[in-house]
Amino acid sequence: MTNPMYNASIPVFRQMLGSLQDILAKTEAHATARKIEPDALLQARLFPDMFPMARQVLIACDFAKGVAARLAGVEVPSLPDAERPGFADLNERISTVLTFIDGLPQAAFAEAATRQITIQPGTPREKQFVGEHYLLHYGLPQFFFHVNATYAIARHNGVELGKRDYMGKF
Repeated sequence: MTNPMYNASIPVFRQMLGSLQDILAKTEAHATARKIEPDALLQARLFPDMFPMARQVLIACDFAKGVAARLAGVEVPSLPDAERPGFADLNERISTVLTFIDGLPQAAFAEAATRQITIQPGTPREKQFVGEHYLLHYGLPQFFFHVNATYAIARHNGVELGKRDYMGKF
Protein backbone atom coordinates (compact mmCIF):
# COMPACT_ATOMS: atom_id res chain seq x y z
CA MET A 1 0.00 0.00 0.00
CA THR A 2 1.31 3.44 -0.86
CA ASN A 3 1.30 6.33 1.56
CA PRO A 4 0.62 9.84 0.16
CA MET A 5 2.74 11.60 2.81
CA TYR A 6 5.67 9.26 2.18
CA ASN A 7 5.25 9.68 -1.59
CA ALA A 8 5.10 13.47 -1.31
CA SER A 9 8.26 13.65 0.80
CA ILE A 10 10.87 10.90 0.58
CA PRO A 11 11.04 10.49 -3.23
CA VAL A 12 11.06 14.28 -3.61
CA PHE A 13 13.89 14.70 -1.10
CA ARG A 14 15.78 11.85 -2.76
CA GLN A 15 15.42 13.42 -6.23
CA MET A 16 16.46 16.91 -5.18
CA LEU A 17 19.33 15.78 -2.95
CA GLY A 18 20.60 13.87 -5.99
CA SER A 19 20.29 17.11 -7.91
CA LEU A 20 22.38 18.87 -5.25
CA GLN A 21 25.08 16.21 -5.60
CA ASP A 22 25.18 16.78 -9.36
CA ILE A 23 25.25 20.57 -8.96
CA LEU A 24 28.14 20.27 -6.51
CA ALA A 25 30.02 17.93 -8.88
CA LYS A 26 29.65 20.40 -11.74
CA THR A 27 30.63 23.29 -9.47
CA GLU A 28 33.76 21.48 -8.32
CA ALA A 29 34.66 20.59 -11.91
CA HIS A 30 34.12 24.24 -12.90
CA ALA A 31 36.47 25.39 -10.13
CA THR A 32 39.11 22.86 -11.12
CA ALA A 33 38.94 23.64 -14.84
CA ARG A 34 39.21 27.39 -14.25
CA LYS A 35 41.72 27.14 -11.41
CA ILE A 36 39.31 28.82 -8.99
CA GLU A 37 39.85 28.22 -5.29
CA PRO A 38 36.96 25.90 -4.32
CA ASP A 39 36.18 27.95 -1.21
CA ALA A 40 35.55 31.00 -3.42
CA LEU A 41 32.54 29.21 -4.91
CA LEU A 42 31.42 27.48 -1.72
CA GLN A 43 31.38 30.82 0.11
CA ALA A 44 29.75 32.71 -2.79
CA ARG A 45 26.42 34.44 -2.20
CA LEU A 46 23.86 36.08 -4.44
CA PHE A 47 23.61 39.02 -2.04
CA PRO A 48 25.51 39.92 1.14
CA ASP A 49 22.60 39.11 3.47
CA MET A 50 22.17 35.58 2.08
CA PHE A 51 23.89 32.43 3.26
CA PRO A 52 26.76 31.18 1.08
CA MET A 53 26.42 28.15 -1.18
CA ALA A 54 27.86 25.68 1.34
CA ARG A 55 25.40 26.78 4.01
CA GLN A 56 22.50 26.54 1.54
CA VAL A 57 23.40 22.88 0.96
CA LEU A 58 23.61 22.17 4.69
CA ILE A 59 20.24 23.81 5.34
CA ALA A 60 18.61 21.87 2.49
CA CYS A 61 19.97 18.68 4.05
CA ASP A 62 18.70 19.75 7.47
CA PHE A 63 15.21 20.26 6.09
CA ALA A 64 15.20 16.92 4.26
CA LYS A 65 16.23 14.95 7.36
CA GLY A 66 14.17 17.04 9.79
CA VAL A 67 10.94 16.99 7.84
CA ALA A 68 11.28 13.29 7.06
CA ALA A 69 12.05 12.41 10.69
CA ARG A 70 9.20 14.46 12.12
CA LEU A 71 6.69 13.03 9.64
CA ALA A 72 7.87 9.51 10.47
CA GLY A 73 7.65 10.22 14.20
CA VAL A 74 11.33 9.56 14.89
CA GLU A 75 14.02 11.70 16.46
CA VAL A 76 15.76 14.13 14.10
CA PRO A 77 19.40 13.03 13.83
CA SER A 78 21.98 15.59 14.83
CA LEU A 79 24.80 16.04 12.32
CA PRO A 80 27.71 18.35 13.19
CA ASP A 81 28.58 21.06 10.67
CA ALA A 82 32.18 21.56 9.56
CA GLU A 83 33.54 25.07 10.14
CA ARG A 84 34.04 25.70 6.40
CA PRO A 85 32.79 22.60 4.59
CA GLY A 86 34.42 21.60 1.33
CA PHE A 87 32.90 19.69 -1.55
CA ALA A 88 33.74 16.34 0.06
CA ASP A 89 32.09 17.40 3.34
CA LEU A 90 28.93 18.50 1.54
CA ASN A 91 28.73 15.33 -0.52
CA GLU A 92 29.20 13.26 2.61
CA ARG A 93 26.37 15.19 4.31
CA ILE A 94 24.04 14.58 1.37
CA SER A 95 24.92 10.88 1.34
CA THR A 96 24.31 10.63 5.10
CA VAL A 97 20.90 12.28 4.77
CA LEU A 98 19.99 10.05 1.82
CA THR A 99 20.92 6.97 3.86
CA PHE A 100 18.81 8.23 6.76
CA ILE A 101 15.69 9.01 4.73
CA ASP A 102 16.01 5.79 2.73
CA GLY A 103 15.99 3.91 6.05
CA LEU A 104 12.60 5.30 7.07
CA PRO A 105 9.91 2.70 6.39
CA GLN A 106 6.74 3.77 4.60
CA ALA A 107 4.73 2.36 7.50
CA ALA A 108 6.18 5.06 9.78
CA PHE A 109 4.31 7.65 7.69
CA ALA A 110 0.88 6.08 8.29
CA GLU A 111 -0.16 8.84 10.71
CA ALA A 112 2.03 11.57 9.23
CA ALA A 113 -0.79 13.67 7.78
CA THR A 114 -2.43 14.17 11.16
CA ARG A 115 0.66 13.98 13.40
CA GLN A 116 1.13 17.09 15.55
CA ILE A 117 4.51 18.65 14.85
CA THR A 118 6.10 21.36 16.95
CA ILE A 119 9.20 23.23 15.83
CA GLN A 120 11.16 26.19 17.10
CA PRO A 121 12.80 27.72 14.01
CA GLY A 122 15.53 30.07 15.22
CA THR A 123 13.30 31.89 17.70
CA PRO A 124 12.03 31.26 21.20
CA ARG A 125 8.49 30.94 19.79
CA GLU A 126 7.18 27.52 18.92
CA LYS A 127 5.25 26.78 15.76
CA GLN A 128 2.75 23.96 15.67
CA PHE A 129 1.55 22.17 12.59
CA VAL A 130 -0.49 19.20 11.54
CA GLY A 131 1.80 16.93 9.47
CA GLU A 132 0.22 17.58 6.09
CA HIS A 133 0.36 21.35 6.53
CA TYR A 134 3.93 21.09 7.85
CA LEU A 135 5.09 19.20 4.78
CA LEU A 136 3.22 21.10 2.08
CA HIS A 137 3.30 24.64 3.43
CA TYR A 138 6.51 24.78 5.45
CA GLY A 139 8.94 21.89 4.94
CA LEU A 140 8.92 21.49 1.17
CA PRO A 141 8.95 25.25 0.41
CA GLN A 142 11.90 25.73 2.78
CA PHE A 143 13.75 22.76 1.28
CA PHE A 144 13.18 23.93 -2.30
CA PHE A 145 14.28 27.46 -1.44
CA HIS A 146 17.71 26.26 -0.32
CA VAL A 147 18.14 23.82 -3.21
CA ASN A 148 17.23 26.62 -5.61
CA ALA A 149 19.59 29.08 -3.89
CA THR A 150 22.43 26.56 -4.32
CA TYR A 151 21.61 26.20 -8.01
CA ALA A 152 21.35 29.98 -8.46
CA ILE A 153 24.67 30.70 -6.75
CA ALA A 154 26.46 28.11 -8.87
CA ARG A 155 24.81 29.37 -12.07
CA HIS A 156 25.55 32.99 -11.17
CA ASN A 157 29.23 32.04 -10.82
CA GLY A 158 29.44 30.59 -14.31
CA VAL A 159 28.75 26.91 -13.68
CA GLU A 160 27.02 25.57 -16.76
CA LEU A 161 23.74 24.35 -15.37
CA GLY A 162 20.25 24.12 -16.75
CA LYS A 163 16.79 23.18 -15.65
CA ARG A 164 17.56 19.46 -15.98
CA ASP A 165 20.41 19.87 -13.50
CA TYR A 166 18.03 21.48 -11.02
CA MET A 167 15.30 18.88 -11.54
CA GLY A 168 17.62 15.91 -11.13
CA LYS A 169 16.64 12.38 -12.01
CA PHE A 170 12.98 11.47 -11.68
